[in-house]
Amino acid sequence: MKKLNKRWTIRLGALALTAVLLGTGAALAAGGDQNDPLVTLSYLNQTAIPQIVKQVEEKTALRQQELERSFAQLLGQYGQTGNPGGAPNGSGAGYTLVTMTNGQTMSLNVGCEVLLRVGTATVRSDGSPALIDLTSGGTVNSGASLTKNHLYMSTIEGRSLTAGANTVKLLVRGGYSVG
Repeated sequence: MKKLNKRWTIRLGALALTAVLLGTGAALAAGGDQNDPLVTLSYLNQTAIPQIVKQVEEKTALRQQELERSFAQLLGQYGQTGNPGGAPNGSGAGYTLVTMTNGQTMSLNVGCEVLLRVGTATVRSDGSPALIDLTSGGTVNSGASLTKNHLYMSTIEGRSLTAGANTVKLLVRGGYSVG
């Protein structure tokens, strides 16, 4: 009987050793570990990428809502004319049609652009040049009349226009005031 127990012990030991070797081989064949996991293409396509896309879409939607709120606040602050408080004479992004009568004066801020459409207007300034004629590339001095359909720019503070006809129509972009 002792021989039989010894045989069974050897067989059981060999069987345990085989199981340990097979388990180790299977663990090594599975690939990857906690520090270097093996990722399959199906995992990427079905799980990882859709999650990333969902997160990006959510963050994009939140950012778009923030920008729309900012834009609405700015639009409310500057009004439809693009001027602070919606005033008709300020610094707007587009051109504003301004109608003046004989003798009225328009003071121009630096960077203001003016295009005479109807009537006559005279430039007033303390120094030269009074305005830059962007159409011809020249300058206009104090006391000169504006040419119709020429675009002028005020590059120095203290420039003004005086209406010389009953109806003067100007397209203006930038800061100005009519007095």
